[in-house]
Amino acid sequence: MLITVLQILVVLIFLVFLINLVLKITRKSRFIEPLPDHFPDLLRAHVRFYRELDDAGKKFFEQKMRHFFTEVRITGIGTDVEDIDQALIGAAAVIPVYAYKDWEYIDLHEVLLYPGAFSRDFDQVGYHRNVTGMVGSGPLQNVMILSKQALREGFINEESKSNSAIHEFAHLIDKMDGSLDGVPQIFLAKQNVEVWNKLVNDAILLMQQGRSDIDLYALTNKVEFFAVVTEYFFKRPDLLKHSHPELCAMMEQVFLNK
Repeated sequence: MLITVLQILVVLIFLVFLINLVLKITRKSRFIEPLPDHFPDLLRAHVRFYRELDDAGKKFFEQKMRHFFTEVRITGIGTDVEDIDQALIGAAAVIPVYAYKDWEYIDLHEVLLYPGAFSRDFDQVGYHRNVTGMVGSGPLQNVMILSKQALREGFINEESKSNSAIHEFAHLIDKMDGSLDGVPQIFLAKQNVEVWNKLVNDAILLMQQGRSDIDLYALTNKVEFFAVVTEYFFKRPDLLKHSHPELCAMMEQVFLNK
């Protein structure tokens, strides 16, 4: 009995489906260890977003952190990964997607933690060390690199509008719809994409005129605009609501699922 090309294709498709199903079941059934007992204390001390949740919200936050830690390794490069660093990286991962129950950073496998700023060639010494966070590409496609110093500063200084770790996780969220373009379509209703683009263009114009308090790095391109405004929104929503009320309302739709 001859086996046709069509039959072979059907078998291959079935095998791919079966493998993906097994991997999905294995991933969901993986045992998630509890957080160390002192991690909630670290979160209360350093993460305002967590501190302002009710008891049920805090438990949900911790659950999402535990799941993140089972999926993503955190490795120190020239520095130790201390408990506070692990807690803050987990918090930065959870904060932007807290409103989305089943979220996974499927394209992230490892976070590399450097002691300080680094260059775009990943050098930790010498000149041109002005990078505090980066989402990898090419051989580092599934890797994020963070500066320990900037990571801690982003949470400890609660009055600032900056958080380099949240900035980098915003880039990953942006990529989830298949295009790194500064439009979070995975969280936006289709009819709101045009509204989003108009709000972004309006804010950029105000920045160019010196009439906005958004960090000027957001003028680099719309990809960076999204990441900068995301960290601003989660660090100082009160200021963003005052200076850009319509943009802040849209950010609430995107991240808080309102």
